[in-house]
Amino acid sequence: MAEIEIYTSPWCPFCIAAKRLLDKKGLAYNEIDVTIKSGARREMIERAGGNRKVPQIFVDGEYIGDCDDIMALEAEGELDARLGLGG
Repeated sequence: MAEIEIYTSPWCPFCIAAKRLLDKKGLAYNEIDVTIKSGARREMIERAGGNRKVPQIFVDGEYIGDCDDIMALEAEGELDARLGLGG
């Protein structure tokens, strides 16, 4: 199973939607709250190629994108493969 990291902030509707999609698929993920963890926002921006908005999602260390990106992958039927799910 893939290792999923998602940088979030509380009450962010896009973060909630992205986590809901991952939850629906029964996937575990490491949530990093950029408002609590010192240096997390800076780390996220560096890893995400300068993207500043949350959520930012990584699978096995590879940058996947934000909420819009994973929703687009899901709509195109490509998200499961990116997440290492069979099917």
